[in-house]
Amino acid sequence: MEIVRSQRQLAAAAAASSGGGSGAGGLPTYRVAPQLEVRLEEFELFAIDRLRVLKGISDGLSRGKRQEEMEKLVTELWKAHMRHQDPAETLNKDIISHFVLRLVYCRTEELRKWFLSMETTLFRYRFRIESPDTQRLLMSEFQLPYKALPHSEFEAVKEKLSQVARSIGQSASVESVFFKVPFEEVPDLVGSRRVFISKGYAYVAMSQVVSLVVTQFRCNISKALVLTNRKWTTSIKEQEKDRLTPIVEALSNAYFGPDYSQPSDSAEISSKDIDQLSKTSFPLCMRHMLEKLRENHHLKNGGRMQFGLFLKGAGLKLEDALAFFRAEFSQKVGSERFDKEYAYSIRHKYGKEGKRTDYTPYSCQKIICSTPGVGDHHGCPYRHFGDENLRAALNNMGISGNALEGILDKVKNRHYQLACTLTFEATHNVSCDTGINHPNQYFSESQKVLQAKNQTVQSQSST
Repeated sequence: MEIVRSQRQLAAAAAASSGGGSGAGGLPTYRVAPQLEVRLEEFELFAIDRLRVLKGISDGLSRGKRQEEMEKLVTELWKAHMRHQDPAETLNKDIISHFVLRLVYCRTEELRKWFLSMETTLFRYRFRIESPDTQRLLMSEFQLPYKALPHSEFEAVKEKLSQVARSIGQSASVESVFFKVPFEEVPDLVGSRRVFISKGYAYVAMSQVVSLVVTQFRCNISKALVLTNRKWTTSIKEQEKDRLTPIVEALSNAYFGPDYSQPSDSAEISSKDIDQLSKTSFPLCMRHMLEKLRENHHLKNGGRMQFGLFLKGAGLKLEDALAFFRAEFSQKVGSERFDKEYAYSIRHKYGKEGKRTDYTPYSCQKIICSTPGVGDHHGCPYRHFGDENLRAALNNMGISGNALEGILDKVKNRHYQLACTLTFEATHNVSCDTGINHPNQYFSESQKVLQAKNQTVQSQSST
């Protein structure tokens, strides 16, 4: 793909002419990057929309959604972020966004692993809703060397196939179209005992061919990511250092929600509210920094940035912020040194000094990716705390039993934001389907829940 600022041809046509980028029924196989021009703004916007889909899938999988729930989720995510009234434009966006994100996520082993998993899951559920005829066309496009089982061989194993069908709760009537494949090519079917195996071969029903296709799809994308990484490191990164490289490097850590640079009209807190609010509405990362600030009367720069911007986004005015930090820091460094060394940076965060930049509170993604050093207290507790310290911190929030173990399980599997979401749900006794993606979102949603509960209590007491 060539990234330009001018008009470009449709990816659908370009992919077809280049040999296989666009699959049957509008489901691309992404085997060949189309030869087309892409406007620079589309390069980023299309990738962001696809990333919303992939991150929604990741959250659904982390929450342990069942197959039918995931199928519904994928359909809704795709409709919300990737559809266009012109089907050709939908396909165009699909192809472009995949190859942009392939470039974004090729750069490290961790990024490649995540992208490969999410794209494979997306392809699996999109393939499942295609018609049988389209599925056969996609099988041929992947050049899978399997033919339908001859009638004579089918009759010979029909009873065995029926037994497998009954054992997994399907109808006793057996499908008539099966494929005989080496069992190692359908590990998910073998592992869940959903196929009949004989002499090293698995008998895969037409309704199960998604496993065959997805295995090949995953293999193709895995190889492509390695090759893309090679091109990125040897040429693209340096050639595009002033144009595409900054976009590519930012997208993998992108946050798409509100930036909370300005509190809502109704949101305003004072310094005297902070301790009480921390107990009811602060996420664990901010509770921890407040505790350390009260204990040590000081925070290093990383902590001052993360915590100070959070308080700003929560509604703490500049004058109150100065008074709050002065009251703490002066106990260790004195008021004169505070005014000389620290007050300027607080005014700077509020856009009152220097370039007058109105700084944005840090998102969860940015906090998770930070690297606290010795003596630092910023960062994400779910990522940066040891198991014992995290367990103790959650206990102090009143979390124990199954709720605590569920949070620690998510941490173990590196689902840090979902762990924070489960913490919110456990401390507020409500469901948070949108997930927690920003500390100020946690605070805002907490305040809404508490206000609703107070209103309910007041209405009940007045009747």
